[in-house]
Amino acid sequence: MAGNWKMYKTPAETIQFFEKFRPLVEKSEHRDIVIFPPFTNLAAAVDAARGTRIQVGAQNIAWAKEGAFTGEVSGPMIVAVGASYVIVGHSERRQYFGETDETVLKRTQAALEFGLSPVVCVGERLEERESGLTEAVLVRQFQNGIAGLTPDQFARIAISYEPVWAIGTGRTATTEICAVSHRVIRGQARERFGKEAGDALRILYGGSVKPDNARALIAHPEIDGVLVGGASLDPVSFASIVNS
Repeated sequence: MAGNWKMYKTPAETIQFFEKFRPLVEKSEHRDIVIFPPFTNLAAAVDAARGTRIQVGAQNIAWAKEGAFTGEVSGPMIVAVGASYVIVGHSERRQYFGETDETVLKRTQAALEFGLSPVVCVGERLEERESGLTEAVLVRQFQNGIAGLTPDQFARIAISYEPVWAIGTGRTATTEICAVSHRVIRGQARERFGKEAGDALRILYGGSVKPDNARALIAHPEIDGVLVGGASLDPVSFASIVNS
């Protein structure tokens, strides 16, 4: 149950969120809960989550340990602040900031090198879906951005299927659309890393997840969790999703 805050909230607003959110999910022991705030809020989020089962993650990671990479944040920096997860290859990073399948692989490898748990995002654009290219896109993103991992590395990642046309648009993929795409991803995982690894892979769905559709999505056996955007900014809304 992951919440991607994108470019929202200050450290003070982060503390306020956790004050309301923590008591609402304290009994949700059957869920892994991760919140991904902006880099400037990581320290506040880690402090606010201390003593709970809530984990904190970064929204991106540099592929280098250090160096002349203005604007980037490295794995050791993320670890030092106390975060344990990282999102890699979100569609907004691909769409606006030139992320490619190849850089997704490099960032995923860097995250694993420094002990972080990556949530690697894949998904097709609207024109690709309407052209019948969804499977081809997912296969390409897996082959170029994930298949280069070793089996041990692969066992430590999760994948989030995020159809770009459903992110922030209010349009949610039906459970069957999700299931078909998740089967493609899991099929690639089994083919590359073996049946046991493919079966163990956790595949999340992301794209306009809200309290009123979360239960139906999570109930499907092919969907192992959700990566929530806008609905994770409100503590009551996100707690409702977590507890669904």
